[in-house]
Amino acid sequence: MMKFRFRRQGADPQREKLKQELFAFNKTVEHGFPNQPSALAFDPELRIMAIGTRSGAVKIYGAPGVEFTGLHRDAATVTQMHFLPGQGRLLTLLDDSSLHLWEIVHHNGCAHLEEALSFQLPSRLGFDGASVPPSLTRVTVVLLVAAGDIAALGTEGSSVFFLDVTTLTLLEGQTLTPGEVLCSVPDDYRCGKALGPVESLQGHLRDPTKILIGYSRGLLVIWNQVSQCADHVFLGNQQLESLCWGRDSSTVVSSHSDGSYAVWSVDTGSSLTLQPTVATTPYGPFPCKAINKILWRNCESGGHFIIFSGGMPRASYGDRHCVSVLRAETLVTLDFTSRIIDFFTVHSMRPEDEFDDPQALAVLLEEELVVLDLQTPGWPAVPAPYLAPLHSSAITCSAHVANVPAKLWARIVSAGEQQSPQPVSSALSWPITGGRNLAQEPLQRGLLLTGHEDGTVRFWDASGVALRPLYKLSTAGLFQTDCEHADSLAQAAEDDWPPFRKVGCFDPYSDDPRLGVQKVALCKYTAQMVVAGTAGQVLVLELSDVPAEQAVSVAIVDLLQDREGFTWKGHERLSPRTGLLPWPAGFQPRVLVQCLPPAAVTAVTLHTEWSLVAFGTSHGFGLFDYQRKSPVLARCTLHPNDSLAMEGPLSRVKSLKKSLRQSFRRIRKSRVSGKKRAANASSKLQEANAQLAEQACPHDVEMTPVQRRIEPRSADDSLSGVVRCLYFADTFLRDEVPAAAVGGEKRPEQAVEAVLGKEVQLMHRAPVVAIAVLDGRGRPLPEPYEASRDLAQAPDMQGGHAVLIASEEQFKVFTLPKVSAKTKFKLTAHEGCRVRKVALATFASVACEDYAETCLACLTNLGDVHVFSVPGLRPQVHYSCIRKEDISGIASCIFTRHGQGFYLISPSEFERFSLSARNITEPLCSLDINWPRDATQARLHESPKLSQANGTPSILLAPQSLDGSPDLAHSKGSDTPEPPEAALSPMSIDSATSADTTLDTIGDVTVEDVKDFLGSSEESEKNLRNLAEDEARGCAILIK
Repeated sequence: MMKFRFRRQGADPQREKLKQELFAFNKTVEHGFPNQPSALAFDPELRIMAIGTRSGAVKIYGAPGVEFTGLHRDAATVTQMHFLPGQGRLLTLLDDSSLHLWEIVHHNGCAHLEEALSFQLPSRLGFDGASVPPSLTRVTVVLLVAAGDIAALGTEGSSVFFLDVTTLTLLEGQTLTPGEVLCSVPDDYRCGKALGPVESLQGHLRDPTKILIGYSRGLLVIWNQVSQCADHVFLGNQQLESLCWGRDSSTVVSSHSDGSYAVWSVDTGSSLTLQPTVATTPYGPFPCKAINKILWRNCESGGHFIIFSGGMPRASYGDRHCVSVLRAETLVTLDFTSRIIDFFTVHSMRPEDEFDDPQALAVLLEEELVVLDLQTPGWPAVPAPYLAPLHSSAITCSAHVANVPAKLWARIVSAGEQQSPQPVSSALSWPITGGRNLAQEPLQRGLLLTGHEDGTVRFWDASGVALRPLYKLSTAGLFQTDCEHADSLAQAAEDDWPPFRKVGCFDPYSDDPRLGVQKVALCKYTAQMVVAGTAGQVLVLELSDVPAEQAVSVAIVDLLQDREGFTWKGHERLSPRTGLLPWPAGFQPRVLVQCLPPAAVTAVTLHTEWSLVAFGTSHGFGLFDYQRKSPVLARCTLHPNDSLAMEGPLSRVKSLKKSLRQSFRRIRKSRVSGKKRAANASSKLQEANAQLAEQACPHDVEMTPVQRRIEPRSADDSLSGVVRCLYFADTFLRDEVPAAAVGGEKRPEQAVEAVLGKEVQLMHRAPVVAIAVLDGRGRPLPEPYEASRDLAQAPDMQGGHAVLIASEEQFKVFTLPKVSAKTKFKLTAHEGCRVRKVALATFASVACEDYAETCLACLTNLGDVHVFSVPGLRPQVHYSCIRKEDISGIASCIFTRHGQGFYLISPSEFERFSLSARNITEPLCSLDINWPRDATQARLHESPKLSQANGTPSILLAPQSLDGSPDLAHSKGSDTPEPPEAALSPMSIDSATSADTTLDTIGDVTVEDVKDFLGSSEESEKNLRNLAEDEARGCAILIK
């Protein structure tokens, strides 16, 4: 066989222009709940809320679709946040005592968030000229006074500094030292004790010149800035935690470290108050934990709200995370499952109003945000249109479904509303409504499905910027588990004390890890879906609009086929409940298929037109006819030496030993001389490697290699029997006969028979991660029912078909029915990386609405995304998307059919990105603010670009059209009208029905992922060096 090497000609300018119109990489929005929140703020005038995180991220939320994101330059924890009311400006305090001023600025009608100024409190000199320890100048609390123009900074050294907010400069001569305060305190109270850090600063509600200062020792002082003296002093002796003014400013409420709170009267006729009017320990008399924060809100209807966090009995409930709401004789102890960060009330702030009349209570927890309606009896929770905790149970898999029919969408929404009906008397809607969403309403809907560790599948509205929960499917009710104890707290007797009430949906504990969902697939035309789990359970479900009581058929499929010598050492299978079982409206199970051995399901696909479901595990694969409720096929894929697959997920030591042993064997094999290798079965591959090595020798400097050497994988490699992907196709495997001749609206009643048509063995033996069949025009086959219902163009059945096989190392196209190699691309040889995720996607042109291309999107183990043409497999573009160290992010990535994608940047957040120049889903919003901008315009124009919270350099700017106006059509998201080729609905290859799941949506971290992460630095440097060499010279084409 002769080999010729040609230099590739220069890039085609027309093609390069077309690429720019088709492809563009953007990280657009972060869905879900911010990871590790640390601070909270609310602007009652603009109705916007801000959340700060431990990583230094700042996120501002308003109405659904109104979001702003920023990131501090230093990755420090945000400890406090304060809005300048009505100005769209935010002051943040970090744990390094630095202050940062953020501003929401508008460009061409669209708003984004920028950091304008920063400030670091300087160290002060002591009496002897020595520097005071930095801890004494550490800022402990911030208060905005005088309409936000001045900020008071309380420090650990008991001093209060004043800062000009517009310039972030200290106001000299106005610093309040502890010595000045002690002058107003009786001598017997001083007694040589320090005041301690400033714990709280509260502005007077009616007189902006007065500030309420609370010191850790318990001293409270109302300080008059004009006269520079104390107007009133409250001599508290208990360690202070927080302060709050009453609405009429005649009372002060303080909370303390012993679990008590006190009410102090200001109008006593004396400037000195020795004792509070009321002092009580709500959960006494036994020792209690500190009340960290307290709010006092009065009501026009009489009485008042007292809301505080903490204060629980230390011995009995010291580990509970609680917020107590007390009004008159009604006390409710809100019991949360994660730590409380902060909370606020939405109430009247107008000075002319005499009453607070709180409408809602918002509580920020470490893992979720809960809003309660305080105007409705029972104080029910308000459903959140965004910020829902994706990780209420750990996410184990995910899938995306685009272009959901309106009828199915309405049925899913209806089922979700029946799950959490709202009280008829509740009239409160989501209280955070600031800003305007400028993005156009999506024309079509997108569903994001997430499978969880507790056996639930959650349905999310992923059509726009706000990820809204729609419906939750639970599979645990079908099995016998020890989950009854979870309801024991909710079923407590009414006379129990404290009166706990379970609030929130975050539940990190799973009753049985075998319930975990590994794979999901949904047919959007028949409302049928399949859910596969960790213990080999495969559930076929169908959507029903009414509750039902019915039994579920159970079928067992033995994938080992009575093969001898294999013993399953893993977990037992789940025991299904028998008899009639009640099922609420929504997806209801019809058939349960149990794989034996009960290993985790690694691949699943559903063909509703044929009523078939296929599933695979680490032992083999099966085909099941759920119309006749009978198995069709079961095949074992285990190699005789593959005993590791029988040990289950708990045999960590054995698998590690075997992995190390095999690694050393490969190293020894690689050191064998070329002559000994010639006797190997893969001699052709070794010869090619030897020739490439010769080309790399110094005597042939002109001809540098373009491929890396790839060692063949052993036939008895561990876990070689794992089924990575399954695929249904109506195509040709024999010269005249289609592979599946069954069609039409209803499948015939005769039994289905599965016969092996062809078998392809890839020489390099890399795991196959995806399969897809292309029709005679090179386009992917449509989904089931899509062509028969005229929802997509029928595939070309006249010309020859082709099958695209994607392995971890290369892509290859074979013709059908002859199965002869047509074209290939060796990704590992060219780029030094391995394939992790693959999907077919349609890329519409941003310049011409009628033009689109179907391409292959691929994510590698290095976190790069590559796009290839189909069926030519020509590289188009590649982008750096995910950090290669982020193993879980790479494992969780999924692609959509319109060139977008999602991956987890934390357990609770999805990062959304787009590879398409046209289909982009990003925040486009505006905010009505009222503050002069002339003084800061020059500074804003020079401000550097900021980073998003995930570390990606980007500014949330609106795309602009040629005339400079915001291009709203640019943000149609994944739901823009499809051009003619897009109407063919190219399928993501893992599932023939869930057209938007990726080819391999395994959320688990595999052995290969860890090997990639732990790979030698020398190999990584070599790969990078080779990549640089490849890009520096013109690419060559090797023709065989």
